[in-house]
Amino acid sequence: MANIALITGASRGIGRATAKLLGARGWSVGVNFAQNEHAAQETVAEVFQAGGRACAIRGNVADETDVIAMFDAIESTFGRLNALVNNAGIVAPSMPLADMSVARLRQVFDVNVLGVYLCAREAARRMSKDRGGMGGSIVNVSSAASRLGSPREYVDYAGSKGAVDTMTVGLAKELGGQGVRVNAVRPGLIDTEIHASGGRPDRAAALGAQTPLGRAGAANEVAEAIVWLLSDAASYVTGSLLDVSGGR
Repeated sequence: MANIALITGASRGIGRATAKLLGARGWSVGVNFAQNEHAAQETVAEVFQAGGRACAIRGNVADETDVIAMFDAIESTFGRLNALVNNAGIVAPSMPLADMSVARLRQVFDVNVLGVYLCAREAARRMSKDRGGMGGSIVNVSSAASRLGSPREYVDYAGSKGAVDTMTVGLAKELGGQGVRVNAVRPGLIDTEIHASGGRPDRAAALGAQTPLGRAGAANEVAEAIVWLLSDAASYVTGSLLDVSGGR
């Protein structure tokens, strides 16, 4: 069976690194993006250069209609998928919870919780053997923030990732008998663009120096963990939360 994956939020950072690594392993990849089509097409080009196949798929993960259309698009292009990397996520500027607006909270939870659940639900519907699927693997991208709490910075983001952790454990138990493995990676301080969107572009470098490994991580280091969890090498791994955090 061909290896076909949909990666949400794949136009940059960990999503792009994962798409490129899957391309190097011969996968076909659906590169989901919400707004930046140019960046998504750059990811597509990198997948082809690495040896795989790819297509860009626009869609808002928090919109049910968009999510169904995304899955339809990759399957019409490459065939039935057997992997989902549930990566799309956002963060907002650093501040204590007392200063956060309800609009901010709704946006973070819509993308980071509802979006992850909708994509996981659609993958479950299409991969589960009792629904006519062939099995597969889901990797949710959580965060070390889910266990650290991110006080005075992003307690909303941390809470959203806590929900991802809980869903990972529960869904793994639901789908284990249907040939679908469900795991999560929890990146720590990874040098990607997400820190700039939170107003602190130097955050990973500054705080990474305080980790046991003494540095920030790179997106490709997280990608290696994701691709391993998708692979047959992790065939007896499900319901796991794998920290990629430099010991933090």
